[in-house]
Amino acid sequence: MSTHDTDAHPRFAEALRELGLKVPVRRFPDATRTAAEAAAAIGCDVSEIVKSLIFEADGVPVLVLMDGSSRVDVERVRQELGAESVKRANADLVRETTGYAIGGVPPFGHATRTRVLADRGLLDHDVVWAAAGTPHTVFPLDPKTLIAHAGGTPVDVRERTA
Repeated sequence: MSTHDTDAHPRFAEALRELGLKVPVRRFPDATRTAAEAAAAIGCDVSEIVKSLIFEADGVPVLVLMDGSSRVDVERVRQELGAESVKRANADLVRETTGYAIGGVPPFGHATRTRVLADRGLLDHDVVWAAAGTPHTVFPLDPKTLIAHAGGTPVDVRERTA
């Protein structure tokens, strides 16, 4: 495992520089595409992983930041946005919107600007881990700063567990 910001995807490394953020980017030999894989590699709880998920709200891409142990409630996202319909974006739209492939999408540093919803549950942690632009890289940041850099609005959009 190495920890250099050069391990990040070049576009994301550039975003970090532009924001003046100095974060240790960790690279793992095995992909950390899922929250469970990332948590196991880092040695943290799966709820401390940030999933950066692209949805389509009435055909417009929207980014939802969700903790790794929760699922997005699409109906709550729809209500939050006042949209007619919300669905998960396909791989092509994810890449077109963010510039990254599914499994490596970071919370900011995207190819286009999108509306960003951040589930409030992320704020329950001191530090969260997110993808650094590739399926092999992650970085730690406090959730308030991460949400601020993503331009996120804190909302409650996780599926409620019974």
